[in-house]
Amino acid sequence: MREATDRSNWAQEFVASNLLVIGYNAWAGHLSQKRGAIVCSTNSPIMGISGESFKTHFVGRSRLMPFLKAWLEAPDRAVLPHCHMINHILEVVDNYSPTTEVVLLLESFDQATFFYLKNLPITPPQCYEQVCKTWDEFQPGVPTWQDKKLPTEA
Repeated sequence: MREATDRSNWAQEFVASNLLVIGYNAWAGHLSQKRGAIVCSTNSPIMGISGESFKTHFVGRSRLMPFLKAWLEAPDRAVLPHCHMINHILEVVDNYSPTTEVVLLLESFDQATFFYLKNLPITPPQCYEQVCKTWDEFQPGVPTWQDKKLPTEA
């Protein structure tokens, strides 16, 4: 029981620590694909100049069912029962408010955790705006191409 509590606390702390990036990705995904879920995996962290970062992507509603079947039904995944969980996640995605809520699927080793994030201290559009304003902080060393002029050939 203690191990489950520790995992739950860790996942909640992870969400709290990464809420700005989660909200940014949720709103960016909504702008391009409307409804969907953020999927974040801590299984292959990337070490960079600013510390650890994790693979995060948005899966639109139209591709969510096949993604969930493959993801949750993997032989090493510890989620039961799969069918009921998939239906529940799809129902939440069909009914959540993208401007104020986030649907997050967090993968950590053999665990898949579903979060329906409500009553957030910062909304997904606000997260998106904050990240865009401070893009250099989130992507150090990556040029913002729209601000750079390409050299012309003589």
